Amino acid sequence: MTDSAADLRSVSLEKAGEHRFRATNVRGGTIDIGHGEDSDFTPVELLLAALAGCSAIDVDFITGKRSPMETFEALAAATKIRDEQGNRLVDISVTFDITFPEGEAGDGARKVLPDAIKKSETRLCTVGRTVAVGTPVGYGEGALS
Repeated sequence: MTDSAADLRSVSLEKAGEHRFRATNVRGGTIDIGHGEDSDFTPVELLLAALAGCSAIDVDFITGKRSPMETFEALAAATKIRDEQGNRLVDISVTFDITFPEGEAGDGARKVLPDAIKKSETRLCTVGRTVAVGTPVGYGEGALS
């Protein structure tokens, strides 16, 4: 584990309306978050998007060294349950449907695709690894710095 401030990741959240919030990253990017009554992403949908997006970037970096993708689609899905442990997601999956062009470069990308997905799942994707390992989340109240 590292103590470097350069490794710290953060997002701030501000109220944007009734049951709506706006997340802002350190680069100034924003995304609105809602509770499912409009087109804004819900927190669960953002988690699923983060899981798929994290692995998509990993896979793109690895296969892209051989060939660009012709088509790309990923689906992140999970079942929300409520049990003695509270509300949570189970049966989380991320599946990919990717095509590469015909030819040597596309063949090379197709060949490394399964390994790229596996590397993302088992080592590279910070979001997926955090969920899989089960890192505790601390909640608190206080002044923001």
